[in-house]
Amino acid sequence: GAWSGLGGVAAAIGPFAGGYLVTLNWRAVFLVNLPIAVFTVVVSLRHVPESSDAQSPPGLDVSGATLTAVGLAGVTYALTSLSGGDGSAAVVVAGAGGLAALATFVLVERRSPHPLVPLGLFASRRFSVTNAVTLLVYAALGVFFFLLVLQLQIVAGFSPLVAGTAMLPVTVLMLSLSARAGALAERIGPRLPMAVGPLLAAIGLLLTLRIGRGASYLADVLPAVLVMGLGLSLTVAPLTATVLGSADPRFAGTASGVNNAIARAGGLLAVAVIPVAAGLGSADYTDPLSFEAGFHTAMVISAGLLALSSALAAALLRDPHEAPTPAGRIPVERCSHCGVAAPQLHPAQRS
Repeated sequence: GAWSGLGGVAAAIGPFAGGYLVTLNWRAVFLVNLPIAVFTVVVSLRHVPESSDAQSPPGLDVSGATLTAVGLAGVTYALTSLSGGDGSAAVVVAGAGGLAALATFVLVERRSPHPLVPLGLFASRRFSVTNAVTLLVYAALGVFFFLLVLQLQIVAGFSPLVAGTAMLPVTVLMLSLSARAGALAERIGPRLPMAVGPLLAAIGLLLTLRIGRGASYLADVLPAVLVMGLGLSLTVAPLTATVLGSADPRFAGTASGVNNAIARAGGLLAVAVIPVAAGLGSADYTDPLSFEAGFHTAMVISAGLLALSSALAAALLRDPHEAPTPAGRIPVERCSHCGVAAPQLHPAQRS
């Protein structure tokens, strides 16, 4: 709960930090990642215990990583260019090349001795369903944070700093409630929180439709942000714990990495696709009336994604106490810090 809550806090605090940096100098937005990256590397090398799997074959899946990067870059570039009205041959080739790279990635992963994404993980229904929910939730989340900040500036007339500050209640809620949501899922299982949480978040998105010209923060913005934050707080911790609990303990790091990659890819592709689907072109970002119409459509689409994720969790996830235990297999203990029943992870100590 604490770990996933902090991850959500990082996403929610981004608009605030970005709004502040833009008021200083827009170039600072591209420089702020450098000290953060250096700090992360230093802290990881000094304080994160070694947890490598001695049974795994050595080597890096360079081809898989390259194909993923090329595929996502090509598809994203094509989608964003098409939204601006650029349908040139170069854009079409980039999109087709990206799709081909992603298809080739799947074939490479099936044969690689050390795959970037072990496809065998998806043999677990719980793992597959939870990652599908992750894709939908983070797609909606990405669109929410991206377009709401712009709606507050372009239509409601907020400054960049005030628009970013408007998102801080999401940060506070996730920091305060994620650990409690993890504890709740530990008691009742992850299915109910993962079904109810996205529905609350969807209601929050629909409440943003009330935000228009001359919007009041307390009357129009805050209710939507609070409901969205409550829904995310109820969803993210059980979701993360379910992913980790559905994989063999020695693949926990890989399972976490796959889940995080799917979350990032969902947000990336949604920000490229949904505004286009909502009719937002490059010219609309300077026209309050056109942008507001597109914003409303995008929020309805995103709310639909959240409702779909709720339905998937409710229909296809099973709580640990409902799943039959195979003959001869001892049920694992449920850890107090985990939202599902799963073996404890004991990383290897440094020598």
